[in-house]
Amino acid sequence: MDEHFKIGFIGLGVMGGPMAGHLLGAGHQITAYNRTRSRADAWAQRQHDQGFAPNIAETPAQAAAGADIVITCVGNDEDLHGVTLADEGAFGAIRPGALFIDHTTVSAHMARKLADNAAQRDFSAVDAPVSGGQAGAENGTLAIMCGGALSDVERARGVMQAYGARIVHVGACGAGQTAKMANQMCIAGILGGLSEAIRLTVAAGLDPEKVLEAISGGAAQSWQMENRWPTMVAGEFDFGFAVDWMRKDLGYALAEAERLGLSSPVTEMVDSFYADIKQMGGGRQDTSALIRRLPEGKN
Repeated sequence: MDEHFKIGFIGLGVMGGPMAGHLLGAGHQITAYNRTRSRADAWAQRQHDQGFAPNIAETPAQAAAGADIVITCVGNDEDLHGVTLADEGAFGAIRPGALFIDHTTVSAHMARKLADNAAQRDFSAVDAPVSGGQAGAENGTLAIMCGGALSDVERARGVMQAYGARIVHVGACGAGQTAKMANQMCIAGILGGLSEAIRLTVAAGLDPEKVLEAISGGAAQSWQMENRWPTMVAGEFDFGFAVDWMRKDLGYALAEAERLGLSSPVTEMVDSFYADIKQMGGGRQDTSALIRRLPEGKN
């Protein structure tokens, strides 16, 4: 029989909301907090409509009090600091022996800082950023990259399986965040290549659907090609993972690479391209909007 836990869940956005819903569906007791109370209330109503009864906390500390496991899924380093270490933050209320899991994409420095702080307070921490987007969160098929002690990751695995299809222990605290940086670097480079390939295809007068069929079965195939080629051709970008969030993630990746004495010219270039998209008003559009900065050419 699956073990059920008392879980404090902090952050009910497009990723966190579905993830917390899966935990309710798995039988866990959830006390949730979201900075915007109206979003928390709307989430709670949707869960009530499905027969569940979550609790809504007034502060992160209230969500964490007495919990076996505390999970965060917020925006960036600053947001995570606010819900963990600031006044009324969760870390002041997490009990000794509990487990903290962070699904936010943040800097590796922040992950290590929280792990050190957790150790001082006698509870465990796992940094576990996710990949798969809103659809992956809603369908429970996220890929989760985990940093922390193996025993802690195994404790977390039983809970994360409610929304994760692939859960991999990468290494020590901070390693999950570094793996997510590598993930974002790969996506950025792939979208840069896809943008140029689509422009070439259309300018040459080829049928984009036929070209996709021809090349998606070979070495060029990728998730981005399968899922974004048609919408990039159609000029549809008002969905998915926002450019602003990608720029945040690439900023963390470039900072970590610099700390390690590495050069990342492709990532730097694509990040500058995303800065152009931001200037064009596309900060909230999907990362595939990268194609917008390329001229359509002659056809």
